[in-house]
Amino acid sequence: MIELDVVSADEMASLGTRLAKSLRAGDLVLLGGALGAGKTTLTQGLGDGLGVRGPITSPTFVIARVHPSLVDGPPLVHVDAYRLSGWDELEDIDLEATLDEAVTVVEWGEGLAEGLAGERLEIHIDRSAHAGHGAGEPRRVRIAGIGIRWDDAQLRAALSV
Repeated sequence: MIELDVVSADEMASLGTRLAKSLRAGDLVLLGGALGAGKTTLTQGLGDGLGVRGPITSPTFVIARVHPSLVDGPPLVHVDAYRLSGWDELEDIDLEATLDEAVTVVEWGEGLAEGLAGERLEIHIDRSAHAGHGAGEPRRVRIAGIGIRWDDAQLRAALSV
């Protein structure tokens, strides 16, 4: 697991952009953290790094959005599982239909979407316990690679770019 501190929205987006360089079709990224932690901002950076059509906004009410590639890469499927009550509702979205050909990002996916892929990135964003409340407070980002596709050395290399 890799842990890092992110002190601004620009840094969160930049983290996503750097991480996107290691993503490929078939990758699943699960994002967790409190409301306003920076999940969508990180996804915006992923979208920039993947070169997909935007804008990337929270899919809270539409549940899922597909952002096609503008650079002949994989599309980004951006899912918000906050309003889903369980696996059956997640299956109703039919993510399996695009999972192999897209990079799939599931916000609020912890404890729900792990069954979509044995290999995945799990990213959890926490607000700093030492800061006040607000959008400008530092975040602690924990990135865990699950499966042989993701090892710490590969993640560290991707994040140091």
